Amino acid sequence: MAKKRKWWSGLLVLSLVGVLFTGCSTNNNATKSPNATAESSASAASEAPAASEPAAGAPVDGGTLVMSTFSDIVNLNPLMINDTSSGDLAEFVFAKLYNLDREGNVKAEPWSLAADVPEISADGLTYTVKLKDGIKWSDGQPVTADDVVFTVDMAKNPETGSPLTSLFDKVKTVEKVDDKTVKFTMKQVYAPFLYSLVQAVVPSHVLKDVKPKEMQTNPYGTDPAKTVTNGPWKWTSWKQGDSHTLDADPNYWGEVKPHIAQLVYKIYADQNTEVQALLKGDTDHISAIPVTQVEAVKANKDIHIIQKPGAQYEYVMFNFDAKNFKDKYGLFTGQKTRQAIAHALNRQGMVDNILKGVGAVMNAPFLPDTWADPGDAAVNYDYNAETAKKLLAEDGWVAGKDGILTKDGHRFSFELQYNAGNSRREQVAAVIQQNLKEVGIEVTPKAIDFAAWIDQNVTPGKFQALLLAWSLNTPDPDSESVFSSKYFPPAGQNSGWYKNEKLDQLWVDGYSTVDQAKRKEIYKEVGKEISTDLPYVFLYQYGQAIGTGPRVHWAEEDAPEPSLGYGQYFHAIKWWVTD
Repeated sequence: MAKKRKWWSGLLVLSLVGVLFTGCSTNNNATKSPNATAESSASAASEAPAASEPAAGAPVDGGTLVMSTFSDIVNLNPLMINDTSSGDLAEFVFAKLYNLDREGNVKAEPWSLAADVPEISADGLTYTVKLKDGIKWSDGQPVTADDVVFTVDMAKNPETGSPLTSLFDKVKTVEKVDDKTVKFTMKQVYAPFLYSLVQAVVPSHVLKDVKPKEMQTNPYGTDPAKTVTNGPWKWTSWKQGDSHTLDADPNYWGEVKPHIAQLVYKIYADQNTEVQALLKGDTDHISAIPVTQVEAVKANKDIHIIQKPGAQYEYVMFNFDAKNFKDKYGLFTGQKTRQAIAHALNRQGMVDNILKGVGAVMNAPFLPDTWADPGDAAVNYDYNAETAKKLLAEDGWVAGKDGILTKDGHRFSFELQYNAGNSRREQVAAVIQQNLKEVGIEVTPKAIDFAAWIDQNVTPGKFQALLLAWSLNTPDPDSESVFSSKYFPPAGQNSGWYKNEKLDQLWVDGYSTVDQAKRKEIYKEVGKEISTDLPYVFLYQYGQAIGTGPRVHWAEEDAPEPSLGYGQYFHAIKWWVTD
């Protein structure tokens, strides 16, 4: 899916400002609590009331919405979320300080914890946030400034290992003014900070005695019975590897109440099985229909499809930590070697033949046609095997007896990891294997269960190369948390252990001014440098086809919005189902 903040996405994967979600998105160091059982529940999941009879197409209350994925969660603790599946569920059970509107603007919505947009000082160094009256946790306790202060302090602490670190480490102090008011004082101007506040908080009254080092193994976030939430629905049951049940909280504080009484989040073996479940009516909502099956799904007139390029991009990540290689000999240390791999990959062919044209080749970590897109300033690597061979030879690689390149007695052979069940990545990995074989590089693709992969390989940086994606949760282009040497594992998202001092400084320069014209010039330089040095081979921006069955309804202004991170659930609190 995908990682978060930037989140790793198993289906996708980029980040929020400073943090991304990996795709199944991410973003987390969290491990399953040893106390988590195969099936855990906060209470017996209630049987959802049947949907009431609609009046002339008006919303109705009750009923169950069944959603699906092919990857289970890792951890729902907002401090530890680093993947799309966990982020998916968190969207329903946790309220955020602020939310994004359809255009990506930060707003205090009726379901946001904040009463209004922050008051920002003239020098851009102070943000004052006021919380709504009457907001509560699912155990009846009030949500207060103490929760915000605790969350930010815990996120900033490197011992926590939170993927939120880069969102809040520019905060000098976070202070409780009164129970409903929080004051943030910045160390410096941090242009994306407003987006950092599009964030859920955790209950200080539940977690205040947990040590930072113990946060990721605490049962909060992995045991429904011990996970107090504050969103429209409560997490009531988890059958690991099978399903989750979320029930509408009868005591939910928001002025806008959820219409749908129960959400069931089913976990299937792979995307193809998900699609069959949608066609049979066993699930009502799929966030990512494989491109190869979109036309078949469109043939079913009862299923509604929304498809356009989204806020995510796919990449091949190199690992620069020699400990991950045989004899501690790093295969990707040569810049010309990395550039050769970029030339060897048929990226446009991937877009045309695998994405069926729903995507665009990328050369830097900025989405095409956005204000930070460096355009021609970034190096474009055309598909050219001869150029690749020439660069490899210049970097000292020579063909061995079996045709595989060698250097200093080491064969150019590496493992390319990706998440099992993702049909797109399976095809892309096969293309990469063939493309690189043609220039003398041996690739062994390896598919791994997403949750285990993120936890055991991606987050701690234990791999040789990855095929993954980032799911961008906010419109801001800052990606310091992914590419700066300040954010090596376990606390950061630079899991390839990449270091480039020039880029380290450029990221700082890019967020140290609010002048967008100045930022654009800085990110143009980032694009030039990062596309030359290549910590990743940036492949393409792509889109996920969202499919919903005939039971699901929304008003036009509440339809899913693929351009936003987690936009597949945009305004889900207003959706309704009919039987």
